[in-house]
Amino acid sequence: MVILTYLLTLGACFCLVGLKTSIYIRQKRKMSFRKVNIIVLVLAAVLFLLVLHHNFLGLSSLLRNEVSDSGIVGFQPIDFVLNVPQQAIDGRQEEIPVVIAASEDRLGGAIAAINSIQHNTRSNVMFYIVTLNGTADHLRSWLSGSTLKTIRYKIVNFDTKLLEGKVKEDPDQGESIKPLTFARFYLPILVPSAKKAIYMDDDVIVQGDILALYNTPLKPGHAAAFSEDCDSASTKVVIRGAGNQYNYIGYLDYKKERIRKLSMKASTCSFNPGVFVANLTEWKKQNITNQLEKWMKLNVEEGLYSRTLAGSTTTPPLLIVFYQQHSTIDPMWNVRHLGSSAGKRYSPQFVKAAKLLHWNGHFKPWGRTASYSDVWEKWYIPDPTGKFSLIRRHMEISI
Repeated sequence: MVILTYLLTLGACFCLVGLKTSIYIRQKRKMSFRKVNIIVLVLAAVLFLLVLHHNFLGLSSLLRNEVSDSGIVGFQPIDFVLNVPQQAIDGRQEEIPVVIAASEDRLGGAIAAINSIQHNTRSNVMFYIVTLNGTADHLRSWLSGSTLKTIRYKIVNFDTKLLEGKVKEDPDQGESIKPLTFARFYLPILVPSAKKAIYMDDDVIVQGDILALYNTPLKPGHAAAFSEDCDSASTKVVIRGAGNQYNYIGYLDYKKERIRKLSMKASTCSFNPGVFVANLTEWKKQNITNQLEKWMKLNVEEGLYSRTLAGSTTTPPLLIVFYQQHSTIDPMWNVRHLGSSAGKRYSPQFVKAAKLLHWNGHFKPWGRTASYSDVWEKWYIPDPTGKFSLIRRHMEISI
């Protein structure tokens, strides 16, 4: 359709030139026909080249825009529900998109994370809360029935069909696949109009201004910035039976030929994908989502992940795709392992100074005993529907 428009434009230009030329010749019969023809030919050639150059530029731009991650054919996983805030937002402030996945059994975690972000910034934050259809109504009731009713948010339904043929249950892992953990792979679809976004897990508490994390500088050509597993006080944790959780060999099976062919050093420092900043323009340009899906499918076919996998199944494809191609965030913006026994080694002063606390591990602050659960509970808002409650409270009552 675009090419047809260009051809019609060119045709119209030539007709106009020919008509004016004919009139000019009739009115100036005394002028030399040879000079007229030369002038007309020169003008027509210049006009043709200008129009052609302009059209080629437009077509080239169109083609570049069409070949990107955000245009995955056949995927329509989004259903936005926009909340109208009661308080006015300064239109001059840049919007900060924050993406958080919220599953039914962990909904209290997402609420606490959102509450901590909202109360520690004056920036224009838009929360993109990714969930499944059955949780949307519960989430909306919780938000509208609490102090969070004035936040700006969109509820995004995640279509689990996106994962068909890309993940499989692994009995050796002992846990079923949680679809929402893969939402981070589809950021350009979840936040289609943003150039940049923050992703974070639901087991975090933000104690700093989220604007500082959003302003993390990314190097040219880098689509994301993560927290390295070798550069902070919350790293180098040895997981029983899983080897070192802070390098690539803890996540990938180096006995597999496909992994060896990548020439990635097994000792390379890994990174934590529970909190990161994404340059979505670069993400789409490099087709990061398609690359991640490629490695998900290959793992289903060939089993490329480490058999003693350290951490979640979402980490290995990210490690492959972003190998030596990512920037870093301030380590204090992802102080982790509070959900494991390692978290108990932190001093109260260090925990207080952290910009973001991350309870990754088996012990979540809303469930079984975890380090510094009292810090997390300061931001927790009880569920007005009564569907979600803190497990430890029931344990205390029964005792």
